[in-house]
Amino acid sequence: MKKVILIFSLLLFTAAGIMAAESVIGLWRGVDENTGDSTMYTCIYEYRGRLYGRIVVTFDEGVMKDQINQPGDKAELWIDDPAYAGMDIIWEMEDRGNKWKKGTICDPKEGKIYASEMWRDGDNLIVRGKIGPFGRNQTWQPVRPSDLPPGLDYGNPSSWTPVIPEMK
Repeated sequence: MKKVILIFSLLLFTAAGIMAAESVIGLWRGVDENTGDSTMYTCIYEYRGRLYGRIVVTFDEGVMKDQINQPGDKAELWIDDPAYAGMDIIWEMEDRGNKWKKGTICDPKEGKIYASEMWRDGDNLIVRGKIGPFGRNQTWQPVRPSDLPPGLDYGNPSSWTPVIPEMK
């Protein structure tokens, strides 16, 4: 009988591990679908068992690609006025098996809030904002340490508490 319980327990834990959504915690690059340019870096972090996404870097839309990461050039990063940086745009995402669901995403430029879900697709993160059955996917790419602007210190995500914007 003990062997049966042990085998059942192992199968249960194995199935639970298979059913868990893949980890998406870390830094991700939002990409403009039309130009392929970076729009922001977002840090996905966990708070009380749910996932949140905080913008840590925003990019100026008017800067040409060849200006990116020029030494001493602050034109590309909104360093002096970091629009939306420090704001959570994803909140309350729950592990629902193969995806993170039942969350919310905010379009910071429009101030609109949508239901959201996200999942891994290879190395990338698919982020979906939706209203009912209709929605739009964005593909976010992982950020490597070499991608970060020199001297960027966005803090320790494990100590963060959500900063949820107040929308009209």
